Amino acid sequence: MSKIEDALKAASDTKALRIGKGVLSEVADLFIEQFPHKRAIVVADATTFAIAGKFVSEIFKARKIDQDSPYIFTEKELYAEYGYVDRLVSVFQKTDAIPVAVGSGTINDLVKLSAYKTGRQYMCVGTAASVDGYTAYGASITKDGAKQTFDCPAPQAWLGDTAIICQAPAEMTASGYADLFAKVTAGADWILADAMGVEAIDTKVWSIVQDCLPKALGNPQAIRDRDPQAIGDLVEGLILSGFAMQAHRSSRPASGADHQFSHLWNMEHHTNHGERISHGFQVSIGTLASTALFEVALNTSMDELDIESCCQKWPSAAQLAEESLALFKNTDFPNIGEIETAEKYVSKKKLADQLQLLKDNWLDIKRRLSEQLVPFDDLKARLKCVGAPVEPEDIGITRDYLRQSYTRSQYIRRRFTVLDLAVRTDKLNDWIKILFDKDGRWEM
Repeated sequence: MSKIEDALKAASDTKALRIGKGVLSEVADLFIEQFPHKRAIVVADATTFAIAGKFVSEIFKARKIDQDSPYIFTEKELYAEYGYVDRLVSVFQKTDAIPVAVGSGTINDLVKLSAYKTGRQYMCVGTAASVDGYTAYGASITKDGAKQTFDCPAPQAWLGDTAIICQAPAEMTASGYADLFAKVTAGADWILADAMGVEAIDTKVWSIVQDCLPKALGNPQAIRDRDPQAIGDLVEGLILSGFAMQAHRSSRPASGADHQFSHLWNMEHHTNHGERISHGFQVSIGTLASTALFEVALNTSMDELDIESCCQKWPSAAQLAEESLALFKNTDFPNIGEIETAEKYVSKKKLADQLQLLKDNWLDIKRRLSEQLVPFDDLKARLKCVGAPVEPEDIGITRDYLRQSYTRSQYIRRRFTVLDLAVRTDKLNDWIKILFDKDGRWEM
């Protein structure tokens, strides 16, 4: 807990945190401490209300905390979509009550943005170790067909009862494990951005996320077996990731190319046999896809990189905008590629400078990346052990669709990742060919 306490000091929004077995009984104390003399409104779905929301409402009543009637989503397939935010905003506008989100990622993000839009803080009671977004700054919400991150503060207080979290469905815990594992590849992306002069690593924020990963990810079998200590370590890792995002005011510490695959599939309305796929399960495949690309990159001799040729082939900003518009024509998000690639576009001179840094320092960069990454086969074995998907087909992604996603994912976010390394070195098509050719990771 010392790491949590230290990270809490660096967090900008969250002021109080309680994690442990049986701490749900302390929920009223936490509310009174953080929101004295305030009304409360419990927000949950039908499942989470039965698991914990009803208890929260009853203990508030017993402690004489004024509260509105709980707001319970009854949709069978509730997801983080802006229409639900509009609905909650209309509820909150009729009261000055402090929302208490009881649930996991979807409930938390919906309440987070709705509370912000109505000018108030909120509290969260987590019911599963399924996401890192509980204590993150920003909410990931689908609007106008595109998955977007909306600026809004994290909860002022968060409570997680490990007795409840350990009993969450196994696939939810596996989803959280996969989401946390993405911090490994996200870290590698940040190393690249740092080494090429794109975005320097914030060492304090880096430490908040990365230091806990070996312990939190080291025993997937114990997590699968619902071991309280292992689940507690996983929860701590997820919460720390959120604190890092608060401190950095962006998702850079916890999200890289791994998440870009997931965001693309969300935006393209991908489902598996008509059912939505959890964020963590999509990220599981995205993390494998990112790791596979890193491994091909690490087997490439950058000493022989032809910088002049890369610069000659580098499109102008106008050409890139035209390519981006063509790539996403007739989608729900036709302008996203144009907007996001424009934000990370560099001149040919700047490109040459970045590639020279890469070439001159490749041995050190390669060492740093090799130390950061978990080998593909080890990653795959751990994800499989915990119950996360390890083949694209497990979530209804064909190999051809995955192949296309390597190209399309690079366009939808301005963040510099291994995908941008591949594009700027003019290696993307060659590396994709290696991954999908005979004896590649996803032989077609």
